[in-house]
Amino acid sequence: MSLVRLELQRGLGRHLRAGHPWVFRKAVERLPRIPPGSVVDLTEGGKFVARGYFDPLSPIAVRVLTRDSREAIDGDFFRRRVRSAWELRERLLDRTDTDSFRLVHGESDGLPGVVADLYAGTVVLKLYSAGLTPVRGMLVDSLRALPGVRAVLGRDQLAGEEGAEERKGGARLLWGEEPPDPVVILERGVRFGVDVRRGQKTGFFLDQRENRALVRRLSRGAGVLNGFSFSGGFSVNAALGGASRVFSVDQDADAIALARENFARNGLDPNAHDFLAADVFTLLSSFREEGRRFDVVILDPPAFAKSQRAVEAAIDGYASLNRQALEVVAPGGLLVTASCSARVTPEAFEGAVKEAGFKAGVDLTLVEERYQPPDHPIRLQFPEGRYLKFLVLRVTPW
Repeated sequence: MSLVRLELQRGLGRHLRAGHPWVFRKAVERLPRIPPGSVVDLTEGGKFVARGYFDPLSPIAVRVLTRDSREAIDGDFFRRRVRSAWELRERLLDRTDTDSFRLVHGESDGLPGVVADLYAGTVVLKLYSAGLTPVRGMLVDSLRALPGVRAVLGRDQLAGEEGAEERKGGARLLWGEEPPDPVVILERGVRFGVDVRRGQKTGFFLDQRENRALVRRLSRGAGVLNGFSFSGGFSVNAALGGASRVFSVDQDADAIALARENFARNGLDPNAHDFLAADVFTLLSSFREEGRRFDVVILDPPAFAKSQRAVEAAIDGYASLNRQALEVVAPGGLLVTASCSARVTPEAFEGAVKEAGFKAGVDLTLVEERYQPPDHPIRLQFPEGRYLKFLVLRVTPW
């Protein structure tokens, strides 16, 4: 079957041959009137460069699936890619005390726009492009064939621009048995209830798994403040690590309720700790005025930069947030701070935190720097995939 051929602007073929998987609308000479999900061949000077799927609703007109002109985009193609992603996790992850991880990480697993997270046998599939709708069934068939998968739920991004607001309560069963509510997972020996239907993203932030385990080690005897605590991932680990008291704050009251449940799931008394549904910025200001200090302050906020236009404001926001947090860190204590904004580079984030330290009048010593774990791999040809920044800093007054 002959495919629609899209001619690239001159000189852009090299960009794709080097391995980048995105083609923006302005890179194509003429956009065709074809349905979302149509498989197209990208050409330069009439010669084949790559093959991908078309999305007329996104600024990214084509996402590349293969640079091999002989490779058909069919059920076997998706089975191979999903199986390859599974085999990578089997090779790289220690799963002796963990049953949940990212199974497919979009562009870095050769399936741009596709995210699949495994939660104790339930796969949550999230598609970030209308162009993937026609192949959803093939993806489900590929996922259900993996060992131990009992259900596949779908939670798609709304059609339209990248970063559009996701559907609330939009999860639906695509295959298998209806999962429990919540799904209880095991992560580094810790149990968490995950709301796979309504929770943020796919229900939990699996990319912070190893960092949560690190916080467990750092928290012995410490008073810990966890801002943007969501369902208590860092908080539970801090308490299990021997923290004297943990204060969890998040604007989402449902997330705070789930955090309390997660304490109880792990044999911890929620009443021995503090939970509050509130604005983190307001609470930090209140603590500063009270003179209240914590040995460890954790910041893992939502992405501040949803678009390239928002980057400058995001960097200012990170500087402001971290300055406020530093004002409530006890002398010699730790600031544990993260950014999941892909458009904010590691250098820019570190610069924002350094500026925060200057304005707060403290010295910051970097004791640990981390990025995303192996189940969120980074293709070097796709720098946009390097999104998670995680810093542990010792705080000493001037």
